[in-house]
Amino acid sequence: MRQDRIDGGARRAVFSPVDNRARVDTVVRRLGDAIELGLLADGEQLPGESELAGQLGVSTVTLREALMALRQQGLLITRRGRGGGSFVALPELPAEERLRTRLRGWSTEELRDLGDHWAALSGAAARLAAQRTEPEDLMQLRRTADELIRAQGAAARCRLYGRFHVELAAAAQSARLTREQLTLQGEVGALLCLVLAEDSCREEVADRQRGLISAVQDGDHATAGTLAERCVREPVARLVAVRLAL
Repeated sequence: MRQDRIDGGARRAVFSPVDNRARVDTVVRRLGDAIELGLLADGEQLPGESELAGQLGVSTVTLREALMALRQQGLLITRRGRGGGSFVALPELPAEERLRTRLRGWSTEELRDLGDHWAALSGAAARLAAQRTEPEDLMQLRRTADELIRAQGAAARCRLYGRFHVELAAAAQSARLTREQLTLQGEVGALLCLVLAEDSCREEVADRQRGLISAVQDGDHATAGTLAERCVREPVARLVAVRLAL
């Protein structure tokens, strides 16, 4: 199992306090989305219950219920005894037919609207990152983009695509944008497996990401924002085409 860890603002957002009104499902969604995206590595041990509850700003009772739900979903395993605790279990993303069934639940209008919202968030994050971040702060973003270029399976590409947008929001130094990106990945991210399986789409996205990172490093916020929006709009447009063909 993978033991390497991903560091930076994206991970800090995972363990930042949840909304005061949040219940168990909010904690489940936050941690579950982070596991699906690979922000929490396969085999990684979560902090102890008291520490994790404190980081998330919830009671230990709420946290235990959330951890139980994540175990039932196959996203965590628990080991007893010395060295025990809660460990991440990276799942396989849904099979293609299951994803197509899920996609049928979206209308083309809903997909386009979501694409507009997502593009606006990523564009804003890119513009802010170009103004705020330092070149050395882009190492994780580059690493994720490089991994996408080499990734072969649709599931791996999908996780890396989603992780890139979360890390871009983290580079913008906006906890709120980062959390919103995490929420979007949980809502629709897996569906992009249906288009990222195509090498042409993966290469198109990879080119946009490389250009985006260069623009952020150069402080060119206008170009960075435009490229970030295209990184979202083009795959979503392909997804709309798949939906129309169903």
